[in-house]
Amino acid sequence: MDDFQTGEETAFVVDEVSNIVKEAVETAIGGSAYQHNKVNQWTSNIVEQTLNLLTKLGKPFKYIVTAVIMQKNGAGLHTASSCYWDNSTDGSCTVRWENKTMYCIVSVFGLAI
Repeated sequence: MDDFQTGEETAFVVDEVSNIVKEAVETAIGGSAYQHNKVNQWTSNIVEQTLNLLTKLGKPFKYIVTAVIMQKNGAGLHTASSCYWDNSTDGSCTVRWENKTMYCIVSVFGLAI
């Protein structure tokens, strides 16, 4: 039983990370409409708050957080990522958030220390 708890405490839990990202996006953007001059501040706030909340979990990970904000105007966006890592310890999570005027896509990669 102790092994299970230890594993859970040091695991990359996608649902937990997803909730942290959603909270950071809601705090940074909330119900705002897309404004080009605020995108840099929003993306900075999202990645900083996400990293802050992730480190407060106290798990043995190095984190990489990326954020993209895109105005809803019919343009396409295609992204891809690839990682060479240990599937038993490392993990990733991508959250797509949207409102009436923009998309926000946040990716988090957790690499076990």
